[in-house]
Formats: sequence, C-alpha cells, structure tokens
Amino acid sequence: MEPNQIVVCRCEEVTLQELQETANSYQCSSRELKLRTRAGMGYCGGRTCRNLIDMVVKEVTGIAPGDAVPLSYQPPVRPVTFDLLGGKK
Repeated sequence: MEPNQIVVCRCEEVTLQELQETANSYQCSSRELKLRTRAGMGYCGGRTCRNLIDMVVKEVTGIAPGDAVPLSYQPPVRPVTFDLLGGKK
C-alpha cells in the first residue's frame, strides 16, 4: 500500500491523499477540510482522526489548528438505552 492510500478516517474511508489534495486545492482550515471530505463525520465523531486532520492541514497549508475554528468532538444526539437497542419491552 502506498503511503498516500492510508485511510485516515476509518468511519468515512477518507484517505491521506484525499485530505492532502483537498487541503492543497482549497487552502482550507481543518473545519473546511472536514466539511469537504466528511473526514471526522462518521460514527466516532472525529475521536480517532481529528488530530491527523489537523496535522495534514498544518503540513499542507501552514494553518495551525489554533489559528482557525478548531474541530470538536460531537456527542451522540441523545442517549439510547440498552432495552431500546435490544428490542425488549
């Protein structure tokens, strides 16, 4: 596997190459990169890839994570009970 084909966001299957190309094309911040590629918008809410997205943006555009709107973790919309998940009522 080539280094650029490494999957950075496992939830949305976004590769390092996609992130680098998008950041280079649009000179975007971490938040804009997230919106353009969906990296960090999966099930984990960016818990596993947020730092990597920030590092790609800093490397490609020179925009540090603190210079723009930072990415944040997203909690679930509302808690779900195990009874509801298991279908027991």
